[in-house]
Formats: sequence, C-alpha cells, structure tokens
Amino acid sequence: MAAAAVQPVAVFGCRPRVAGGVCFLEEQVVLHAAGAGCLRLHLEHKWHNFIPGTEKSRGVQALAVSPDRRFLALSEAAGEQPVLAVYELTAERARRRKVLAAEELPARQAVSLAFSPDCRLLAAATAPPEGHLACWLWEKRQLAAAVRLQAAGGGPCQVSFNPQDNTQVCITGNGFFKLFKYSEGYLKQMNLQRGQPENYLCHAWLSEEEVICGTDTGKLSLFETGELHWEKSLEYRKTPRNQEDTTNEYESGLAFEDNDLQQHSLPQISAVAAYSKGFACSPSPGVVLLFEKTGEKEVYEERQEVWLPQDQFSTEPKKSSRQDIACICFSPSEEMMVVGTNKSQIYMFTMFSTKLIREKISYFAYMNFPLHSNSVTGLDMCIWKPILATCSLDRSVRIWNYKTNTLQLCKEYQEEAYTVSLHPTGLFCLVGFSDKLRFISLLYEDMHVLKEFAVKKCRECSFSNGGHLFAAVNGNVIQIYSSITFENVTNLKGHTGKVHAIKWSADDSKFVSCDTHGAVYEWNLSTGKKESECVLKTCMYSSISLTYDAKIIFAVGSDQTLKEISESLIQHEVPAYDVVYTTVAVSRSGRVIFVGTSLGTIRAMKYPLTLKKDFSEFQAHAGAVTKMTITSDDQFLLTASEDGCVFIWKVYDKEGGAVKGEQEFEYAEEVLIMRSDIDEKSQAILDLQIFVRDLKTESDYELRLKDMYCEGKIKALEENFAQEIDSLKTKHQILQEEKEKQQLQYEVQLSEMMDKQAREVQQLESDSSQKLSMESEKYQELQVKSQKMEEEYEKQLHKLEESKIRAVAELKEHYEKKLKHKSVLLEEAKENIRKQIEAHEEMEKQIYEDGDKEISELKDKYEKQLLEEKESNMQLKGEIGVMNKRLNSLQKELKDRNRDIEEMRLEQQKLQDIIKSLEKDILALKTDVKERTETILEKEKHVYDLKMKNQELQNFKFVLSNRIEEFKKQIESRENDIETMKKQIHEMEEQLEQFRKESVELKLTITQLQQKQKATAGEVHKEMEKKQNMETLIKRFKADLLNCVRFINDSKKMKDGIHELYTKYVHQPGMVEAQAEDGDLQQQYKKQQEYNERNLAVLRKKGMKDKEMHHTAYMRIMQENMSLIKEINDLRQELRVANAQVHDLQSALRLNKNKKSIQDTAPSSELLSSPAVLRLNPQMESEKIIEMQQLEIQYLRDQIQEMEQALNCPGSVSFSPKSS
Repeated sequence: MAAAAVQPVAVFGCRPRVAGGVCFLEEQVVLHAAGAGCLRLHLEHKWHNFIPGTEKSRGVQALAVSPDRRFLALSEAAGEQPVLAVYELTAERARRRKVLAAEELPARQAVSLAFSPDCRLLAAATAPPEGHLACWLWEKRQLAAAVRLQAAGGGPCQVSFNPQDNTQVCITGNGFFKLFKYSEGYLKQMNLQRGQPENYLCHAWLSEEEVICGTDTGKLSLFETGELHWEKSLEYRKTPRNQEDTTNEYESGLAFEDNDLQQHSLPQISAVAAYSKGFACSPSPGVVLLFEKTGEKEVYEERQEVWLPQDQFSTEPKKSSRQDIACICFSPSEEMMVVGTNKSQIYMFTMFSTKLIREKISYFAYMNFPLHSNSVTGLDMCIWKPILATCSLDRSVRIWNYKTNTLQLCKEYQEEAYTVSLHPTGLFCLVGFSDKLRFISLLYEDMHVLKEFAVKKCRECSFSNGGHLFAAVNGNVIQIYSSITFENVTNLKGHTGKVHAIKWSADDSKFVSCDTHGAVYEWNLSTGKKESECVLKTCMYSSISLTYDAKIIFAVGSDQTLKEISESLIQHEVPAYDVVYTTVAVSRSGRVIFVGTSLGTIRAMKYPLTLKKDFSEFQAHAGAVTKMTITSDDQFLLTASEDGCVFIWKVYDKEGGAVKGEQEFEYAEEVLIMRSDIDEKSQAILDLQIFVRDLKTESDYELRLKDMYCEGKIKALEENFAQEIDSLKTKHQILQEEKEKQQLQYEVQLSEMMDKQAREVQQLESDSSQKLSMESEKYQELQVKSQKMEEEYEKQLHKLEESKIRAVAELKEHYEKKLKHKSVLLEEAKENIRKQIEAHEEMEKQIYEDGDKEISELKDKYEKQLLEEKESNMQLKGEIGVMNKRLNSLQKELKDRNRDIEEMRLEQQKLQDIIKSLEKDILALKTDVKERTETILEKEKHVYDLKMKNQELQNFKFVLSNRIEEFKKQIESRENDIETMKKQIHEMEEQLEQFRKESVELKLTITQLQQKQKATAGEVHKEMEKKQNMETLIKRFKADLLNCVRFINDSKKMKDGIHELYTKYVHQPGMVEAQAEDGDLQQQYKKQQEYNERNLAVLRKKGMKDKEMHHTAYMRIMQENMSLIKEINDLRQELRVANAQVHDLQSALRLNKNKKSIQDTAPSSELLSSPAVLRLNPQMESEKIIEMQQLEIQYLRDQIQEMEQALNCPGSVSFSPKSS
C-alpha cells in the first residue's frame, strides 16, 4: 500500500459544555460539537460528516449557525491564542471561509456567538476578566464595533441578535441584561437596567420586542423593549412517580438523589429556547418545561413536562435521568426538539400539540444511542464481524458496528473499566476492571459474565489471533490463560516497570510487550522465555505495534519519537516535532504507519521511515489519543481518545481511491442467546397468538352486528327520501303555474312602456332642433370677437421680433471687442515666455561651466595637498563641505527655475483653455440665434392653432348648452322614478315584517314537534327495554326446553319437565293479555312516529324555503337601492362637469375684455385636450343621444324583469301557509 490518507466516516461522541452545542441544519440533519470540530449527523440515513477544526485545536468552546443555515461560526482553543473561524456548510465537505482577528481586542476566548438575520454580522462575547462584545463584518474580516462589558460577576453568558432587526443585540451575564444598537461603527446601549442585578444564565427572543431570560435562582423574566414585563419563579422538579423504581436494586440511586436534592434544592434555569407557540426551558436537572402563550394576565402558561429517560443499562438509572441540560434547539418545522446534556448525551423529543396529549408528563428518547461521557480507555476489533468494543472511565462497555454506524450492546458496571479485548469470533470479550478481569459472553441483547479472574487493575489484556489464548497484565507480570479451560498456561516475568502494551504475532508464536522503564521484550510462548530485548531507560513506552511477519516492532513513548526496532536494536528514530506520540498502529501490508498524538491528531507515515517531516496530519480528537487499531482488511482505522469520542476513519490512497484488501471477507451473523431467554420469548409468542385469535373472533362478531344495524338504517332512510321527493315534485308543478301567469302580466306592462318611450323620443327631437338654431347665432358672435383678437396678437409679434434683432446685434459687437483684447494679451504673454526661456538657458550654461571649472580646480588642489601634507586633511574636509553646500544651493536654484517654467506652461494652457471657451461661447450664441428664429416660427404656428381651437370651442359651446337642457329633463324624470321606487321599497319592508312574523310562528311549531319527538323517543326506549326483557325470557325458555329434551326416553321426567314449563311460563295471570296489548301499542307507536317524522320534515323544508325567499327579497331591494343612488350621483357629477365646461368656455371667449381673469385660461386649455372636443357635428351628437335613450330602454327592461322576480317571490311565500 502506497502513502495513505484517512477520512472520518463516523464519530461516536459529543463534546459537552459548548455554547449552542446542538442545532439543526435541516429537518433530519443535526450538527453538534464532537472531538476537535463539529459533526453533521443525518437522523434517518445515519450518515456522518465531520468538520475538523483549526490546526492544534483543543476543541470547540462555542458555535453558531446562520439563520439561512449556510455558515457555521466556531470559537476554538488552539495553542496559546483562541481562534474565531467561519465555515461554509453548503458544500459536501465544509470549508473554512474566514479567520477573524483584531489587534484592538485582547486575545480572549469567545464564550457565545450569534449571526445577524441577514448573516452579514457576527456577534461574539469574550470571556472575563476583560469581557467584550464584538461585532464583525465577517466576510471582510473587519471588526465593525466593540464594547467593553464591566460586570461584577463572572462575565457574559450568552449573546444573540433580534430575529427581526439586524442591528439590535442582546447580551446577558452575571449581573446584567443589556440591549445594544449597532449604527455607524458603534454599539449604543438602548436600555437602563433597574432593580437588583441577577445572574442571567440564558435568554431567547420570543418576538421583535420580547426577550425571555432565565436566572440561577429559577426565575423567568420577560423583558419587552428592555423593560421588565412579566416574572415567574419555577420550583425544583422531582422525578415523576411512574419513573421511580420500587425494587431494591436501585436503592443506592434513590439515596444518591436524596442527597443531591438536599445539596441543590434551588432551581436553576440552564437553557431556554423559543418556538412559534412559546418557549422551552430547563429549571432542574433532567426536565424541560414547555410554555405556551395565553391571553390572560399570565402571559405564558406551562403546558407540558418532558423528562430524560432512565438508562436501563446503567447501575444508577436515577442518576442518569438527572443530567443538567445545557442546550435546547427545535427543528425548522418545530416537529422535533433536541437537547444536549453535561454528560455528553443528546436526546430528542417529537413535538405534539398540547391539545392532543392528555398526559402532562412526557419523556425524551436517545438521539440514535447513548454515548461515552468520560475518557475511553480501551478499544479493540474482531475479524469475524464488523464490530468494535470500547470501555471507558464512565464504567460502561459498548459494542459498536462500524458498517451500519450503530450501537449494538451497552452495559454499565459498578467499577471502572480500563481495557477491553474482543475474541476473533466477536462472541466474547475480556474486560479489565479495577477489581477483577471478567470473561464476558456477548448475547443478543445483553452481556453475561462467564468467568472472573483475580487480576486487579488490569490495564492491558488481549486475545490471541487464533482466539485459543488470552493475555492479561497483572502489574509487571503477563499472565497467559486458555480461552477454553480458563487455566493459567504460563506467566511471563522479567519487566521491572508496569507493562503498558502487549501485542501478539500473526501466528501466535511470539508475544511483544513494553513497560514504563523503557524495555521492549519479545517472548517465545512455547518456552515462556525472552527471545530478544531492547531497553532505553530514558523513555517510558506507551504503545507498540508489529508488522504482519513480526520482524519489525514500532514503539512510541515519552521521548517524542517513533522507534523502529528489529533484531534487538533501534534502527530508526523519527522525531515528533514538539508533540508526544501516544499510540501507534501498522497496516497489514506494513507500508503505512498511523500514529496518535497528545494533541488528538492522527499522522499517517509511509514505510520505510525517513528523518524528514514526511507525514500527513489529520485533525480529530480534542484530547490525547488513547487507543488505535486497524481492521484486518486495512479498510478502516479506529481511534479513541480522552475526550470520550470514538472515530472511524476510511483509509484511502493519496490519489483518492479506497484501499483494496487481499480478498473480500463475508462477516458472520451468528449471535449468542441464553436458553432461558428463548423459552421466555417462545412462551410470549404463544400467548400473543392466543390473544390474536380471541381478538379476531370478537371483531368478527362486532362486524356482523354493525352490518345488521346499518342495513336497517339504510332502508329507513330510503323510505324517507322517496316521500320527500314526491312532495317536492308537487310543489314544483304549482310554482311553474304561478310563473306562467306572472309572465303574461309583465308582457302587457312591457308593451305599454314601449309606447310611452316612443312618445318621449319624439318630444326630445323637437326640443333639440330649437336649441341648435339658438347656438348657431351665438357662434357667429364669437367669430367676430376672435378676428379682433388675432389682429392684436399679430401687432405684439412684430414688436417682439424687432427687439430681438437689436439685442443680437449688441451682443455680437460686445463679444468681438472682447476677442480682440484677449488676442493682444495672448501675444504679449507668448513674447514674455520666450524671453524667460532664453534667459533660463543662458543661466544654466553659465552654472554648468562654473561648476566644471571649480571641480577641476578643486581636484588639482586636493591632489597636491594629499601628496604634500596629510595634516591639512581636516581643513580640506571643511572646504569640501562648503562646496557641497554651494552645489546643493545651485541645484535648488535649478529646481526653482524648473518649477517656474512649469508654472508658465500651466498659465499658457489656461489661456488656451480660455480661448477655446470663448470660441464655444460664440458657437453657443449662434445656436441661440437659430433657436430664437425657430421659436418665433413655432409661436406663429401656435397662434394659428389657437384660432382653430377658438372655432372648435364655439361649436362645442353650442353642443353643451343643448346637453344641459337635456340633462335637466332627465333629472326630473329620474327623480319621479326614485319616488316611485321608494314607495315600492316601503311596501317590500312591510312584506318583510310579515315574513318575519310567519318565521317566528314556524319556529314555535318546530319546538313543539321537537318536544313531541323527545316524548316519543322516551316511549321507544321503554319499548326497547320490554323487548330486551322478552328476549331474556325466551332465552331462559329455550334453555329449559333443552333440559327437558334430555329426558325424551324417560316419559315421566319428560311430562314433569313440560308441566313445570307450563306452570312457569304459560300459567301466569295477564301474560297473554300483556303480549297482545304490547303488540297493539307497538303498531300505534310506529304509526305515530312515522306521522310525526313526516310532519317535521315538511315543516323544516318550509322554514328553510321561507328563510331563503326572505333573504333574496331583502338583498334584491338593497341592490336596487344602491343602483338608484349610484345613478343619481352619476347624474349630479355630469351636471357639475357640464356647468364647469360652460363657465370655462365663457371665460375663454372674454379674454380681450377682462385681462384680470388669467387663471381661467388653464381649464379652457384642458378642455381642448379632452375627448369632449370631438363632439362638434350636430348629427353625431343626435346619434349619441339616440344611443343613450336606447341604453335607458334596456335599463327599464332589466327593471321589469327584476319586478317579475319580486312578484314571483311573494306568491311562493303566500302559498306556503295554504299548503301547510
């Protein structure tokens, strides 16, 4: 196998005491802290996805998931300085996006994190002694704002954002509750704390303004906009009675709980979480209370208690159910609640409506399975099955399946477990406890101790690869036992220190061990003596591993090196680079070596080893790796750590492909089970089969009875429905006849209305012709006025043109003078620049010549002086300094001259820009002249358009006057119609009152019939009782008859039996008469019942019909009223518009006479643009009037039809009492 890489495929463990340690990413995906990172876990499909932390991470202290569930923020303890990092969760493998750090803040660990609703800001509360609240623009790695929190207690506990406001932050802690507002790079406090300060342990936002807080004294405080709104003190909750065990087995657990209650009797709200109906909180260990909102004074009311379950595998079930709840979270659909405890356990509860749940107390269930809560001390795997065994200081032994990612077996003992070893078959295991070594059978659902060995504090034990032997370490002696006879075969003595690790060779012929005094021994089991040894007293070995051929030993210890030992010598030593190696494992091929470190990381090295830093390191555990092993097919690497987590790694090549084993191995599926368990289960199966048979017979009998009852009911209903159908048919025929009569009446009325309409149309035509003649005279007068106005406008236009020509000429002369003056100035400036440039060039030439001469003279002088006298060196240096100053001054002058030249150039550019701007002004003036000429032409066109509009207005005025008179006549006719309709409405209201009285009478009759029905029902009940009595009597008679039938052969006994039957049943006074009377009464009762039911059904139908008719009539009247009111309002609006138009026309025509009325021109111009201008032709106007009249005729026809319907309704109502 080439150089390999590993990837975690499963993680069994949870990190406790992490702020926000458990949260939902999806409906079935949960994220929680585990090892040195976080774990994504799918509840249904059981897949695991591990998110490793930063390099040298010692575990997550706080985490937060963004509201859109795309990003994850982690606060980690890594090395000397804490780390705050943000990860992106959208990818299949989460990747780190940003690491946040600021020089302004001290390097403190973040104890709580929170994202803003828009996911742009990240709030972090740092730990004391210098508590800070910091807001980060995390995508830019920029510290947006920070505030120091001065708290008398232990500093901040929790921080959160308002779910509806991106700028509002809430932070609570020991002695303070504060709300901050983020704006423009500052955090400003919004609330003023009043009253005595309390230690707020947790809080949650219930709405945009409400925050619920929990204290260390069990008090719930509801703050609304920063002010205390509601308080409630919760009591310490005791475990419910139905959860308590009465057996003597758990007396120790009960005693422990009593002591615990005495010490911690005060409630303490350790966690709060909000959901849509209210919130959940934990006031005592092991319980969560669900509160829901009410409309009463007490804003929130307790609805349900949810308790942690007792661990049936534990020796102290009471203790397991009293864990402190550190975190509560709800799924996105709020169908599931998950909690995390201080004992590294995660529980789940399916949320139901409180209305559906009758019992107030419910219980959590494990989310998948229970986990280790303390350091894992032992780990081993077997060959036959895909299982691994672990033991821990939490006194439990667990069997895991690394293929299905499940827990198969779990059991807790009284003593701490230090080591575990699985038999190659996977049916047995060895566990070293503090008092004994136990040989345990792994049953189907339990672990059974088969044999105990007197080996105290056994730290290492191991089955041989063949499974026929096992070794156990007893101090510095290694004892070899037989797995079949349990006899002590040999004892391997020779170690002077405590043995830390033992390994069997592949063929079980050799045995290797190491101890704390630096000795590595190789033993021959056939002789029981050492074959080779390698001793290095400066090193305390902690773990060893063998290659498959047992020729090379790899050992790690306290000297921070990996040693390769062969032939009793250390061949290679690979340094660990400031880390202690704790465990080592070699692949079956021998080409890859895996090493665990004290920081919890895993390193993969390829063999042969090199002295270079040639290895791959993987982040995993938050504590030192205690145990490590590789499966026999080199597919998986199994690691355990002090943090209580077990990691299962998939081994890959560097290229990314999975490592292939030599051959595929089919795992065994055999399981051990006790004979007593088989007997119990078989007996339970038989009992259940008998119970199922009894249930089947009972259900068949009940089904038959129900069928009989349903058939009788169906027959009765069919008869009732047939009678109702007949009565409805008769009513339908009567209503059709009435409808035909009313139709004939309405046809006669329609013909009369049509004649009236024709007469009215003729009158309107004669009136319109007279109005048209009057309007034509007015039009001629307006024409004369418009001609006068045209002449005046033409004079004004001539004056304006002359004034414009003069102004343009004056502007031309002014700007030409300016141009001449500027051109003269430009020529003068150019001459000055030329002179200055020439003078500057001459100065430069003189300066360079002087400088050259002086430099040559100085060189000659210095050469002579150096040859003649060395003593005058100091004086020459002074002269050199003077000359340097001169040169510097000359250079400065040169620079100043250059600056002057550049300034002159800039001035020249400015003058050129001025010339260009003047040229642009000239062009602009020319364009202005063109535009002025164009505007003059446009105004002339506008004057012409005004003349044409004036003519159109005159025509429109004439049309409007005609329309006004027509509207006045229409209003009078409509007012008359309104009065008639009001009278009709009054009549309809009187009819409504009559209908109401009739409905009241019908209700009274219905109540009487209902009382009669109740009385008949009572009689029916009595008759049923009589019937039952008769049936019991018949049954008795049948039983007595059967007794008589026995004596058919004996005539005397038969005669006596029949005589007794006669005297008992027949010869009773009044028996026959009673039966006859009962039959007559039953017949009369049936007839009376049928008659009453028919009458009741008829009356109900009549009542319903009357109600419907009343309702429809009332609604029709209301609709007619509304339509009439709308028509009146529309006519009034049309009148107002017409009056306004006439007024505007008159004001427009009197422009020449009255100059003060300037504002009245605006409405006239609006009228020009309105669509009413189109109505100019009198023929078109008359056609529109005819169309309006036709619409009115159609409206009247609709009214006639509605009246027909109104007349139909009273007829049907009046018919109902006759039919009754």
